[in-house]
Amino acid sequence: MDYLWTPWRYAYITGEKEAQGCVFCHSKDAQDDCKAGIVHRGERCYICLNAFPYTSGHVMVIPYEHLDELRKLPREAAREMMDLCQRTETVLRNLYHPDGINLGMNIGSAAGAGIAGHVHMHVLPRWIADANFMTVVGETRVLPEALDVTWERMKNEFEKQQ
Repeated sequence: MDYLWTPWRYAYITGEKEAQGCVFCHSKDAQDDCKAGIVHRGERCYICLNAFPYTSGHVMVIPYEHLDELRKLPREAAREMMDLCQRTETVLRNLYHPDGINLGMNIGSAAGAGIAGHVHMHVLPRWIADANFMTVVGETRVLPEALDVTWERMKNEFEKQQ
């Protein structure tokens, strides 16, 4: 029998919750970007690794302002969010050479938002046949890269893009 060890998912599996408040608001104020998973900071938005990624390279573009609906986001922040999505696509294509990119938002709990109170855009690389039997039958995802390695690679690539 093979074992897959993903200790960073323990809090998710056991239902442990972050400290009271918004996890995105807490992470944006972090002093240690590596520990917070922040790979890039813009003027109105930042880019953070997803702590429970679907694939290696799965990040979120998150406005600093705590808003629950996209329509409430100021125009300048919305523009920066899209600019950062474009930059993220470039970074992901350079690092991972995916066959495609998923880009999306779930606004509100009914739409599937895990953090419903703070809008954010998911950006992640995809490959043909990456939804293999492990995800479909075993309800398990296999990530070939540890989160700290992903953070370092993406942080370095964003710095090159400036």
